[in-house]
Amino acid sequence: MVRDTAFANAFARLSEAGGFFDTDNLISNETSYLHVAPRLEALGVRGGAYIGVGPDQNYSYLALIRPEVAFLIDIRRDNALQHLLFKALFVQAPNRLAFLCLWLGCRAPPRNMTTDRPVLELLAWVDSTRLDQASASRVRAETARLIAAFGIPLDTRDRETIERFHAEFMRAGLGLRFSSFGRGNESQYPTLRRLILERDLEGAMRSYLAREDDWRFVRDLHVQGRIIPVVGNLAGPQAFPGLARELRARGVGLSALYTSNAELYVWRDGGFAEFAQSVSRMPLAPSAVIIRSHFDRSGMHPLRVEGHVSVQLLQRITDFNRRWREGSLRTYTDVITRDAR
Repeated sequence: MVRDTAFANAFARLSEAGGFFDTDNLISNETSYLHVAPRLEALGVRGGAYIGVGPDQNYSYLALIRPEVAFLIDIRRDNALQHLLFKALFVQAPNRLAFLCLWLGCRAPPRNMTTDRPVLELLAWVDSTRLDQASASRVRAETARLIAAFGIPLDTRDRETIERFHAEFMRAGLGLRFSSFGRGNESQYPTLRRLILERDLEGAMRSYLAREDDWRFVRDLHVQGRIIPVVGNLAGPQAFPGLARELRARGVGLSALYTSNAELYVWRDGGFAEFAQSVSRMPLAPSAVIIRSHFDRSGMHPLRVEGHVSVQLLQRITDFNRRWREGSLRTYTDVITRDAR
């Protein structure tokens, strides 16, 4: 199989040494992640380049924004490995139900089963079918073979990590729940099923798995090598600053920067100035925004929605840059409240 050297070269060129975070982050814990969908559309956030952290919640933002290229940056090398796993699953799957089956260890659907069914019906198929151990092992072996063809050098630990992640998805299926190491797992942490079925604030399902067309857009990006994982700290010396240069070289402006709540950790670690400086150097699309998540256990944030601990926030990047230049972001509370919409 021919190695994807352009994809591998971009990964190597942009990545820096990985760091530690106390969770595998196999799935998100942000139940509010789709609440910003109508606001993204109202602001005209579309096309351009996308930069985001974390696992597959990014794909729902990609389906909403339809960028030309996406860079998924995370301090953990394991996050990049997980996106290699997803890339291999997308490449193998002809439709979203087949993708779910390859991902979660289910029997392939019959050929006459249409792919435009509601997502609830697809999840019912996942619930009702399981692969035997031998078949699951064959799926994982074929997935590993495809990952090797992407051209990114992987050592034994990398390959074992990818295998462990895939096995865990197959073991837990739609019941997989966000969990962390060294701190208590909270009762409100969502399952994969809940994240897939979450809705925006107008009541519409907006996950990338809700509609075949949205899933297929993400698949096309993966197949064409336009979703590039990057290992790096948002306040680091190479990866995040390098993305500004990469966008300029590609002649594309940043449409959306999804930071989850990583800015909180950057702030605590004393690196927020470096992060803000890198953001200020990004070439921007006209309606560029930061998408961030705030975990509001006090219930005081004005944008919090009942039933959700996380709050999804938008801020125009031009407003963020202005606030930073004028010195009005003096605390992390300022970051999550100034110009938030």
